[in-house]
Amino acid sequence: MAGFKTFLRSGHWPTLLASFLYFDFCFAIWVLNGAMGPFISETYQLTPAQKGFMISVPILAGALMRFPLGVLSQYIGRKNAAMVEMGLIIGALAFGYFFVDSYDRVLAMGVLLGIAGASFGVALSLGSGWFPPKYKGLAMGIAGAGNSGTVLAVLFAPPLAMKFGWQTVYGLAALTMLLPMAVMWFAAKEPPDREHQSFREHIACLFEKDGWAFSLIYIVTFGGFIGLASFLPTYFYDQFKVTKVEAGQLTMLATLMGSGVRVVGGAISDRVGGINTLSGVLVLVAATLVLCGFAGTSLAATTLLFMLCFAALGAGNGALFQLVPLRWPLATAVAGSMIGEVGALGGGFLPNAMGLSKQYAGTYLWGFVAFAVLALAMLAMLRLVQIRWTRTWAEKGGRARPDATHGAAIGSSSASRSFAR
Repeated sequence: MAGFKTFLRSGHWPTLLASFLYFDFCFAIWVLNGAMGPFISETYQLTPAQKGFMISVPILAGALMRFPLGVLSQYIGRKNAAMVEMGLIIGALAFGYFFVDSYDRVLAMGVLLGIAGASFGVALSLGSGWFPPKYKGLAMGIAGAGNSGTVLAVLFAPPLAMKFGWQTVYGLAALTMLLPMAVMWFAAKEPPDREHQSFREHIACLFEKDGWAFSLIYIVTFGGFIGLASFLPTYFYDQFKVTKVEAGQLTMLATLMGSGVRVVGGAISDRVGGINTLSGVLVLVAATLVLCGFAGTSLAATTLLFMLCFAALGAGNGALFQLVPLRWPLATAVAGSMIGEVGALGGGFLPNAMGLSKQYAGTYLWGFVAFAVLALAMLAMLRLVQIRWTRTWAEKGGRARPDATHGAAIGSSSASRSFAR
């Protein structure tokens, strides 16, 4: 407890709280269509492939919107960018409440829900910006635990949809956004770690090998989290014939593990290194996904395996973002947004793979196997690139170096070389 108090005193905890709530509520909005998937599918009699595509649209849209919001935050400030985004989300939810009455409009609503998915890089950078390098992994883990918004969505959206109709849930969700907006307005302060850089400097991470290595790993850790979290209500409902509300409750058990362990993943990575943590995570994710595919006849075994899988994914998200501020200490928001964008695009792969596997092979197994193979491929890549990482900007295993400015020097020189080429 004394150590946690020291952590809180080292930064500005009200901003961290505001960042958590902002990300938490945005995440809940982002996965609304997934949480209400069984209701929407029943209304429009969707095929398995249509279900997968419908669930993937908000994920893909959110991924594409992350990087622009991250760049905007560098110019108007992360707090202001968050306020603008939340205002747009309320407008998007109003569209859902008043105008969504067909499958095509559900897809259009999915694009608008993607606005909420853009919050990732800004929330983590805002929340951790006041904290010193040795605590950034924990600070980012706490802010990133806002992906527990998935829990809010799958716990509350199905019973509300059952009682009031699923379109009404959009309107109710718009009202909930007033809480994080108020907390952000009154409690948050823009961190001091902001530099005035050119747009060219902001996008430097796009031209670096490390940026793409991080992004590909994040396809598994975060892409797997958001993809599975969005698809699980439909999976439980179709595979085990539980009720729509029970499907949401079972999904909540799994996603709650991932959200809570994200903080632990960040804290562990501060101690043993993000590289070491990620290596164990990728092995566990691959194993549990394959086992989930073969346990399709047992609801209890499947639920427990998903809980273990989500715990690994959550720890992996925390571990990867312990490394990001070490590599890009002066451009964490933009680097995080770019990495989050590519990672979330991977989340769009999983629902589609599951839907296509079910429609054309009659089983979800091959969707699980495909993502497990991807996890093992990312593990192989990590073991190769970590050799160079630990020689340049990180200690052995991926811990922070004593010289906090080292990563900035590496990032600047890499950017210069990239543009020179």
